[in-house]
Amino acid sequence: MRADVVQADVVIVGGGPVGLLVAAELAGYGIDTALLEARAAVAERPKATTLHARAVQCLARRGHLPEQLPPYAGPSGDSGGSPFHFAGLPGLVITAPEGEPGPILKCPQAELERLFEARARAAGARILRGHRVTGLGQDGYGVTVRAEGPQGPVDCTARYLVGADGARSLVREGAGIASDTHPATVAALMGTVALREPGALADGWHRTPRGWIVAKTEAPAAGAGAGPRTQIRTLNCARAHSDRHQEPTLAELEQEVAWIAGREIAMDEPRWLSRFSDFARLARSFRRGRVFLAGDAAHTHFPIGGQGLSTGVLDALNLAWKLALAVHGRAGAALLDSYDLERRPAAGRVIDNTRAQLALMRPGPELDALRSLFSGLLSADRVAGHLRNMISGQDTVLPGWTGSPPSGGEGTFLPNVALTTPDGRTDVITLLQEGRPLLLLFGPDADLRHGGGARAWEPLLRVVRARPVPDVPYEAVLLRPDGYVAWSPGRTPLTTALAAHLARPAEPEPAAG
Repeated sequence: MRADVVQADVVIVGGGPVGLLVAAELAGYGIDTALLEARAAVAERPKATTLHARAVQCLARRGHLPEQLPPYAGPSGDSGGSPFHFAGLPGLVITAPEGEPGPILKCPQAELERLFEARARAAGARILRGHRVTGLGQDGYGVTVRAEGPQGPVDCTARYLVGADGARSLVREGAGIASDTHPATVAALMGTVALREPGALADGWHRTPRGWIVAKTEAPAAGAGAGPRTQIRTLNCARAHSDRHQEPTLAELEQEVAWIAGREIAMDEPRWLSRFSDFARLARSFRRGRVFLAGDAAHTHFPIGGQGLSTGVLDALNLAWKLALAVHGRAGAALLDSYDLERRPAAGRVIDNTRAQLALMRPGPELDALRSLFSGLLSADRVAGHLRNMISGQDTVLPGWTGSPPSGGEGTFLPNVALTTPDGRTDVITLLQEGRPLLLLFGPDADLRHGGGARAWEPLLRVVRARPVPDVPYEAVLLRPDGYVAWSPGRTPLTTALAAHLARPAEPEPAAG
């Protein structure tokens, strides 16, 4: 059968939240984008539900927070804090700066996928469901992807390929990207059931000498005749799964719960049974030529602390604007390489902290003293903030990659601050939603010193003049679309930083005469 041909600037493989967010971002920048996804529709199976503060803050700056949520706390607001845990120990409180959205967004992954898909389609992306990728290749000019679609084979050609196709990524394997891995040492199960005796398993985290059980009651749907259901997760630290690909059964879940709890807990009506482990993977590079990896295709870890979805979202928001500039021919020479330099270390830190949390969760009495010590550290962390900023991603400082001496704020994240401009009052979140890099000039002296150098880049760069504010310790600051500081005054001229991120503007043609 002759293959249909799909041509695009960027092909994305994988229609989970990360791939769909990349598609929405790229299409919003006017990039011809095609996404291939094997599933015919969004999967309703319960998966991730937590987005942490830095991912929420970056989504807000790109205008991707769900519309049904309350608007972010304004510049005079206070986001307060959200109770959380570390290794199952209560007491951690996640906070965010005033003016930012709430520090934790609880939203089912399926809802995020529907939101990002709708935005991607509205912006012009082609979402090709029912397309299973079977092979790929690349050369110096572009990439090719072969897929089986509902009507037969499909050949896709593009300038770039993004693999967001999950932990068993065909794109990662096809591109020949090796990984560093940690083998599984524990066995975990998850499922939703109806308890025969309501109240037989209380909601919460339950540690026993044999492992952990986490239970959460789900209210019945409106108008449904059935009673409440309970989502159960188990952690058996004595062994790993003998066959992690085998489908679990209700009998297996019931047996595991009984073994960990030390008593029988009868259950029926199983749904969404699955198994997982602490197997961890970090790709040795998130880029090979014209192929990029994002989300679980690039990194996987034990799902403790709700960090996986956030890490993938931050991959997407780091990569998309850089790819868009590259397709438009306006990316600095090293800009695409900075994706791996910035995101791979961040993903590695997540893998490390989840492994540390699992070590603390192992049920042996020899760890009781360490758990007690950590309980005290969690209380102290409300002031120090080390653990909360690590879990929420707010401790991330991007490494320098331009080759120029770093400025004082380079790589840090500028909080949302209220600004007074000639056009009225606004804030950082609002100004960044346009998607261009943003140069803020505070006061006439900053305009005199830096405004002229930026003028040649203004078609790609948004320049806003504002009154000085005490919360910004610079007279000028260059922000990337994801909210991170690309430059502030120091040893490196603004024009050097602009040239590193944006291709040098074309020289004007000499006037005729």
